[in-house]
Amino acid sequence: MRATGRRTPAGTAPHPADAGSRRTPGGDLVNRPVLEANNLLKRFPVFNGLTRRRVGHVTAVDGVSLRVEPGETLGLVGESGCGKSTVARLLTRLVDPTSGTVHLNGTEVTGLGQEALRPLRRDLQMVFQDPFSSLNPRQTVRQILAAPYRYQGLEPAEPVEELLERVGLRPEHAARHPHEFSGGQAQRIGIARALALRPRLVVCDEPVSALDVSVQAQVLNLLKDLQQQYGLAYVFIAHDLGVVRQISSRIAVMYLGTVVERADRDTLFSRAAHPYTHALLSAVPLPDPDAERSRERIRLDGDLPSPLNPPGGCPFRTRCPKAAERCAAERPDLRAIAEGHEVACHYPEPLSAERTAPTP
Repeated sequence: MRATGRRTPAGTAPHPADAGSRRTPGGDLVNRPVLEANNLLKRFPVFNGLTRRRVGHVTAVDGVSLRVEPGETLGLVGESGCGKSTVARLLTRLVDPTSGTVHLNGTEVTGLGQEALRPLRRDLQMVFQDPFSSLNPRQTVRQILAAPYRYQGLEPAEPVEELLERVGLRPEHAARHPHEFSGGQAQRIGIARALALRPRLVVCDEPVSALDVSVQAQVLNLLKDLQQQYGLAYVFIAHDLGVVRQISSRIAVMYLGTVVERADRDTLFSRAAHPYTHALLSAVPLPDPDAERSRERIRLDGDLPSPLNPPGGCPFRTRCPKAAERCAAERPDLRAIAEGHEVACHYPEPLSAERTAPTP
């Protein structure tokens, strides 16, 4: 008889403390992060097109450290090309890091082979940006949602029809193929597949960026409802700070492969300290038309530097309005400027300056 995939009765949320905690020899419950990444570095080789000789490398992720607590949502935000999606693939071991470590529920997964990693993948799932490219077009929805159980050698925890109903689809959708659905419906199928094994952490790689605004709101509300129901933790990746604010409890801002600021949601939106974060916030529309017309929009000069030849010192200095000689000579470390608020900048904004931010 094969093992069952059911951990809790259907419809019952596992307690968040059980998802990311351990007991000491004396029996005391100690919280630990669901996921912890330390100093992740990823370099991709660059080859000459004719001779196929290696001529350099692209540093996509440079020293990123993240920590996700049970039941929380960590937002990861930054403009296109900053390394967010590569971080997602490093966390889920779809790509191996050049250096650094990833711990899932206290177990290091960085050096594990595929067989050893297989049972751990039950606790770590991913929702991709493009739902259609992540779903097998030749399989029915029933086959797609049964695939995680086949891969793990488990009996289904619940009927496919019940899983579809949990993500807002109808039972008869199980017999259809992905091309018969809209983008929002296809993304719901991707979410259902991620939930099939009752994971403790789901990495969402820009899951709403390809959807209409009204559908975005529906999918975000669905993710929040499922988080409360199952006690899930999320790493939510997006380039839109307005979207990230709706779902995240903490936010990390990335620029050119590094984390430049990290804080809880309210602190980041009201007392951001990094100039790059200010530029991102100024692009988020305000719901008050008068305030929107009167506020200053920060426009960054130039394009994102090439990761083939990143600037020395602070990676943001070539576009920063506050750049000085120290910024070119010395790279700033991510340091705490207040409790729970870290910034990598030699000249951060003073924390006493409250600013108007968009409401969720």
